[in-house]
Amino acid sequence: MRLRDLQKLMAEIYLDRDSQRGPEKTLIWMLSEAGEVADAFLKNDKKGLEYEVADLLAWLLSFCNVVGIDLEDAILARYGSGCPACGSKPCQCPMK
Repeated sequence: MRLRDLQKLMAEIYLDRDSQRGPEKTLIWMLSEAGEVADAFLKNDKKGLEYEVADLLAWLLSFCNVVGIDLEDAILARYGSGCPACGSKPCQCPMK
């Protein structure tokens, strides 16, 4: 399934609710999911991590739906030609 298809799926399931919630609250939910990803990772909970990264992506896609961003277009525009900083695939930037 393509990213655009996943974004459409999230719109079918949640766009009405997320639109009522608004972009600010949808963003806050997405960020709380990022915290849950970190928590599962730090606990070395593989199953929980899988669950939480799926939730994080779902909330990111929902946020994009609410604010009118096609995430597939955005990611390709930013990274489609390689690293945005050095232009290489793989990235050749010095590690920080």
